[in-house]
Amino acid sequence: MQNNVITPAVFSFLKKLEKNNNRDWFTENKKKFKSLEAEMKSFFNALGEGVKTHDEIERVKVFRIYRDVRFSKNKTPYKINFSSSLSRAGAKLRGGYYTHVQPNNASFIAAGFWQPNKEDLFRIRKELELDASEFREVIGNKKFKSIWGDLVGDEVKTSPKGFDKSHENIDLIKKKQFIFTRNFTDKEVLDPDFLKEVSNSFKAIRPYFDLMSDVLTTNLNGESLLD
Repeated sequence: MQNNVITPAVFSFLKKLEKNNNRDWFTENKKKFKSLEAEMKSFFNALGEGVKTHDEIERVKVFRIYRDVRFSKNKTPYKINFSSSLSRAGAKLRGGYYTHVQPNNASFIAAGFWQPNKEDLFRIRKELELDASEFREVIGNKKFKSIWGDLVGDEVKTSPKGFDKSHENIDLIKKKQFIFTRNFTDKEVLDPDFLKEVSNSFKAIRPYFDLMSDVLTTNLNGESLLD
């Protein structure tokens, strides 16, 4: 990898792994994997440094290639992607970023709140129950939507316990996750400017993170929970 550009060799290896997802093949090709893994770690760390220029990042985590098959019907031992997450710093910020590199136009990035804890989820829902106008303004911004599209994530079927299913903001209140994703083609991932594009995309989601950080660090009266 030169100047933190993802090379075609990454996709080539992952395609072969998908067709030969077994320990014998992987062992025979372990040396090649370790070389590509080092390149991808370099890319993900460089991305972390790039995001640090516009956000406070607490940790860069590169996920292992080995799958946990204990509770999965899919018993193939290896993932067919390289991925990494960036955690925003401390209790004052919250949220995180995710980058997923996979061939056949299956690469994507994501940002937001994957598994908010029970207290945070309740706080977000109460905020949306009280007033969702600012939330809708941020996620409905034209420039924001051109990059990140619509809010996605798992949700309950009707309404969470204690919330009115006929509430005007129930479409938001029933969310269990608050995530945005952006997909990329193989050609886009291999572009020399891919790292910059991802970093700029993460920068563009800051209005959403800033709003959510403010919500999660205050009570419904707007009083800080960090003091």
